[in-house]
Amino acid sequence: MNSFRFEHTEFLYLLLLIPVFLVLFWLVNIKTKKALSKWMNPVHSSTLMPLASGGKKLLKLIIFLVAYSLVIFSIARPQFGSKLTDVKRKGVEIIIAIDVSNSMLAEDIQPNRLANAKRAISRLIDELANDKIGLIVFAGDAYIQLPITTDFGAAKLFLSSVNTEIVPRQGTSIGAAIKLAARSFSPEVEKSKAIIIITDGENHEEGASEAAVAAAEKGIFVHTIGMGLPQGAPIPILNQFGQKDFRTDHEGNIIVSKLDESMLQEIALAGEGIYIRASNSKTGLSTLFKEINQMEKQDIEARVYSEYEEQFQYPIALAIVLLIIEFLLLNRKNRWLSRFKLVGQTEDKIDKNIIG
Repeated sequence: MNSFRFEHTEFLYLLLLIPVFLVLFWLVNIKTKKALSKWMNPVHSSTLMPLASGGKKLLKLIIFLVAYSLVIFSIARPQFGSKLTDVKRKGVEIIIAIDVSNSMLAEDIQPNRLANAKRAISRLIDELANDKIGLIVFAGDAYIQLPITTDFGAAKLFLSSVNTEIVPRQGTSIGAAIKLAARSFSPEVEKSKAIIIITDGENHEEGASEAAVAAAEKGIFVHTIGMGLPQGAPIPILNQFGQKDFRTDHEGNIIVSKLDESMLQEIALAGEGIYIRASNSKTGLSTLFKEINQMEKQDIEARVYSEYEEQFQYPIALAIVLLIIEFLLLNRKNRWLSRFKLVGQTEDKIDKNIIG
């Protein structure tokens, strides 16, 4: 399967101008209606200007926006990988285990602990170059979300699907996550391995520190990031009326999820790693990335695309065709087609929607 990419992704931000074009179209339409109302009664406009077509204006706008989007895609230089090459690069292997228990929805870190963690992981992926990354999700059980890979695009795709419903059994089994991560590294890589545990530390099962010790004995560093604040926050849920509520215990008291720093510090110490507490202003992954960069790098084999074929000519050709059509398309109704009642009614309906 060929790999697809944009050589210059920064140009894709120009697509954000599309809503601006829509707003301008709406404002011009309002201004035109006001100007016409000074000279004629809007009720008689269809009689006085029988060939005026608001539907054509909308159609021209849609064609222009599609052509504009294709031009942006073209200058961003879409490419398909055409040749795979085996390469060896100096790097490290990182497996991130992210807690997806319900307590990660607490909002003491905005917008909530899980969303903040996912955003930070995405930024970390952007910083990787010659490394490999894997993702594990855990709650009451631990599962591999993404096997160790150099495909950072796939890593972001799998990261986007992470939520609190992805693991069926609730709880926080940090030990299970560490054990699974330790078994998930490339077997040919003997060192340069790190596990990053992102959680609020509310561990509901034993064995986390022991698992970290076992990993360290294999040369795997275990780092921890605490998501949340010591004072904690309630866990939001939606009630039967679709309104925001909070989880309660069996006695009806609101459950407050608090960051267990002592647990995470203990795990990091056992795993010969470091512990960092996240907050609204920082998540700690950048600090950990600096720590990981100081690790001894090892040769990592990977198959990468060494040659890419340009595909920009196809969207630009289609854009030119659409722009020619937009240029030739008149703003008024077609006099010949207007003789047919069905077509006339259709255009009248479009006009009324645009004017109304």
